[in-house]
Amino acid sequence: MIGLFWNLLLAIAWVVLSGSVTAMNLLAGFCFGYIALMVLQNQVPALKGYSRRIPRLIAFLAFFLKELVKSNLRVAYDVATPVWHMKPGVIAFPLQARTDMEIMFVSSVISLTPGTLSLDVSDDRRVLFIHAMFLQDEEQLRNDLRELEHRILKVMR
Repeated sequence: MIGLFWNLLLAIAWVVLSGSVTAMNLLAGFCFGYIALMVLQNQVPALKGYSRRIPRLIAFLAFFLKELVKSNLRVAYDVATPVWHMKPGVIAFPLQARTDMEIMFVSSVISLTPGTLSLDVSDDRRVLFIHAMFLQDEEQLRNDLRELEHRILKVMR
C-alpha cells in the first residue's frame, strides 16, 4: 500500500510539474513513478515487492474480466432461454485469506461475479459461505473460487 501511495503521489507531482492535467499525462507520471520506485525498492524496505504487484494486478484484472464476461453470459443465457439450468445452493468455502482486508476483498469480488453471492464469514474467519446459482459440481466451484482467491492474494501479499 505504501508503494501505491508513493506511486500516485509521484504521478500527481508529474502532472503538476508538467502543467498539463490530462489522463495520458497522469498515466505517464504513474509509469515514470513506477520505474523510479522499482529502482528504489532495494534501498527502501517499505517498497520491497512493489514492482511485482502491478503486473500481478494487471493479470488479475484480465482474469477477473474474463470470468465476469463468462458469468454474465451464463446468467443471461439462463434468463433468456425457456429452460432453466439453475441449480442454486450454498457451499462452505475454506479461506486462505487471513486479514480483514483480504477476506473483504475476496468476498466482494465473489459477490461482483454474477451467479455467486458471499453470504457470511464464520466466527473464526476461516470459512466463507457462498450462494451459487449454478451448483452442478461443488468441487469444481470450490476449485474456481480457490483460483480466484489465489490470484487476489498474490496481488495483496
